[in-house]
Amino acid sequence: MNQSAFRIIVIGFGSLAIAMGIGRFAFTPLLPMMQADGLVGISGGGVLASVHFVGYLAGAAGAAYVPIRPKRLLRASLILIALCTLATGLTDNFVVWSVLRFLCGVFSAFTLVLVSNYYVKYLAAIGRAPGQGWVFSGVGAGIAIAGLGTLAFMAGGIPSASSWVIFGGISLAAALLISFRLGEEFEDERSRGSNETRQRSPVDWRTVAAYAAAGIGYIIPATYLPVMARDIVSSPFLFGLAWPVFGLAAFFSTLLAAGLQARFSNRQIWAVSQLVMAVGLLLPVLIPDLASIMIAGICVGGTFMIITMMGMKEAHRLAHPDDVIRHIGVLTVAFAGGQMVGPVFASAIHTATGSFSPSLVLTSLLLIATAAALVVRSAGPDKIRA
Repeated sequence: MNQSAFRIIVIGFGSLAIAMGIGRFAFTPLLPMMQADGLVGISGGGVLASVHFVGYLAGAAGAAYVPIRPKRLLRASLILIALCTLATGLTDNFVVWSVLRFLCGVFSAFTLVLVSNYYVKYLAAIGRAPGQGWVFSGVGAGIAIAGLGTLAFMAGGIPSASSWVIFGGISLAAALLISFRLGEEFEDERSRGSNETRQRSPVDWRTVAAYAAAGIGYIIPATYLPVMARDIVSSPFLFGLAWPVFGLAAFFSTLLAAGLQARFSNRQIWAVSQLVMAVGLLLPVLIPDLASIMIAGICVGGTFMIITMMGMKEAHRLAHPDDVIRHIGVLTVAFAGGQMVGPVFASAIHTATGSFSPSLVLTSLLLIATAAALVVRSAGPDKIRA
């Protein structure tokens, strides 16, 4: 592997590990610690999670229109994610936490959109497309690190506030290191013309619908499978292991998907991943025991990043090069919207029926239907093979 490709993979990997693994997902394993420390209750945790989703949605919608050069925006986003993470441990003010979680959502979305645009495109352009799997595996690595780190903090008796500071400090050091290595993968946007003069491509709404369905399919088990598991087993160690396992499944999944691309199209891999996710949602309904719940977690953790990667690559395939970042933004907004709708939908169904099974079944059917729509007909000519 040449030095340029290695640098790009390391930067992309590290950026997504910081933005997604820490900025977005560290809150999940740290929330029980915050609850145990008496800092926040279940309802407060739900509010903080919702505020973060709103920030992620806002960031996804606005990423293509921020009047800052992409290199500077990525650098600022990574550093600010780290600072917001660190600051979370320096206060117990709920309003400040809400602002920090919102900002982490915004800057995490900025990072995902920028990495998905510039790093995916650059690796394809230099003939190193398989390296894209390593870039996206950064999300799973970050999730696993956050989960294992939280287990270590719990074992060492480190409080949640200090845990936030430690994660933030490590992220800040990594963000500063990455910032000094950003380079030619970013084009000079000022030389490309204004937004009004760039060519726009029609959005493929079937991919948008499938991506939104994946957002719903991912977030319902990510939110409620632990609740279902708690009814079966009460060991906190098992709950603590769930998040690292989820992250490791996400890590290895993108590497597997990258190896399959020589034989299968983006859409075929995407569609199969959605079917696997659908099976994962159905398992706890058909076999309500701990093993099926754990397998369901692996099915979801092992597919949501494949779907993310294939969605970003389809944006590159379908859109004009000047318009790719807008398409990525639309997809990311759809996924974020699905994440916001999913828990509300599942909660309403549970309130009405006393069970999560109907929402899991309905979501599975939605995943299957949108997966089928993806492969009914190929859409659009190939651009750079992304």
